[in-house]
Amino acid sequence: MANLAFIKGRNEQGMAHIATGFARQMRRHQIYACTSSVGPGAANMITAAATATANRIPLLLLPGDVYASRQPDPVLQQVEQEHDLTLSTNDAFRAVSRYWDRITRPEQLMSACISAMRVLTDPADTGAVTLCLPQDVQGEAWDYPDYFFARRVYRLERHAPTEPMLNEAVALIRRHQRPLIVCGGGVKYSQAEEALLRFAERCHLPIAETQAGKGALSSAHPLNVGGIGETGSLAANLLAQEADLIIGVGTRYTDFTTSSKWIFQNPDVRYLNINVSRFDVFKLDGVQMQGDARVALTQLSERLAQEHYASQWGETIHRVRSQYMAEVERVYAVEYSGEGFKPEIEDHMDTQKVFEEFNEITRSWLTQTRVLGVLNRMLPENALVVAAAGSLPGDLQRVWQSRGENDYHVEYGYSCMGYEVNAALGGQNWRSRSARCTASWATVRS
Repeated sequence: MANLAFIKGRNEQGMAHIATGFARQMRRHQIYACTSSVGPGAANMITAAATATANRIPLLLLPGDVYASRQPDPVLQQVEQEHDLTLSTNDAFRAVSRYWDRITRPEQLMSACISAMRVLTDPADTGAVTLCLPQDVQGEAWDYPDYFFARRVYRLERHAPTEPMLNEAVALIRRHQRPLIVCGGGVKYSQAEEALLRFAERCHLPIAETQAGKGALSSAHPLNVGGIGETGSLAANLLAQEADLIIGVGTRYTDFTTSSKWIFQNPDVRYLNINVSRFDVFKLDGVQMQGDARVALTQLSERLAQEHYASQWGETIHRVRSQYMAEVERVYAVEYSGEGFKPEIEDHMDTQKVFEEFNEITRSWLTQTRVLGVLNRMLPENALVVAAAGSLPGDLQRVWQSRGENDYHVEYGYSCMGYEVNAALGGQNWRSRSARCTASWATVRS
C-alpha cells in the first residue's frame, strides 16, 4: 500500500473519467481505482462507469455503501426503497458494470477481488468493475491467509484464431477483389499497428478508421483513407460503397461506423470479423476470426503472401485519397464571410441569428473547422487531442490528420459530455506528454 499514489479528486464523475482516460491511453495495461462516499458520491460515478463499459476500458470503482446491518437506517445520503430494503444507490451500477459485487462480509473480498481482476485484465470482457463497500463492513476485520496478499501477475494473453478460422478467412479474402479494412480500437489495445500495416501493404488494402481506431496509423500513409461512417471522410465512404468485403479489426460496428448499416452498398458485400470478443465477432453475420488482432493479422499476412494475393483496387485508393486531402484543405479553410454565409450543414435554424449570438459570446467569427486546421498544423508532435460529444468528434474524425502515435483520443462509444477535460488530465500521464484537450467552445492546455 505504501507504493500506491493517492490523488485527491474534486468530483466523483470527473475522477472516474480521469481514470478511464488514463487506462485508455495506456492501452488498457494500467488503471486507477476510484473511491467515493455513499449516495450522491457513488451516483456521480455511474455515468463514468457506463462510459468505460461502453468503450471496453477497465475501470475499478470502490463506492461506499449503506450499512449492511441496517441498524442505523436511514443513514445520511441513503435512499430507502420501501419495497426492497436491500436496494441502495449502488444497485444502479449493475446495468453499467461488467462485474458488480456488494461486500457484506469481509471474507467475501477474497473471491470478489479475484473476480474483479479477472474482468479488468480480460481483453474481451473488460469494462467497469464495481465493488460496493458498506460503511460498517469497511471497519470489520478478518484473519486473511497470507497467500491472499501474495503478488500476482495477470498476463494479457494473445489467443490465436484456430486453424479452421484462419483457413476460412484466407479463402474468403481470396474470393474478393476489393476488400476494405475497418480499423477499430482493438488495433490499439492489441498493439497491432505494425501488423495491420504489413497486412495492408502486402495485399494493397485500404484502411478506414473508426473513432476508437483513429490514431493507430499515420493519416499520411497512402493506404489510410481516414474515418468511416456517418462522420467519416470522403475517401473511406466512397470506398465503403464499392467494397465487396469488409475486414473489421477490433471494431464493434457502431451505428456511426456503418451509417446504421447503410454505408456498405455493394449488394454482395461480405464481412470478416477479427475480434477477441465472441460477442462482436458474430456481428453483421460475418465470418468469425476470434482472437488477438496482432496474432490474427500476422497469420493472414503470412498465408496471403504465400498465395500471392493482391486486391484489385489499383489506382482507386490514390484517386480517392487525393480527393479527400483536397476536401481536408477546403474544410480547414472555411471562413465566415458575413451575411449570406452558408454553413457546411444547413438545417431549419436561423443561421444568421446563431452566428450573431456566437460572435456576441466569443467575440470571434472563427469556424470550428478553421480552428481545427490551425491546431492541426501548430500543435507539437507530442500533442494528444481529446474530445467527446457534440459536433467536434465528427469534424475531428472527418479531417484531423493524426501522426499515428496513439495521439487521437475521442470518446464516441458513449459520447459522454464532460469526459474530454478529465480524460485529458488522465491522458497527460501517458509518457509524460502534454495533453491538449479540445472542447466545443475552447482549447484548454493542462
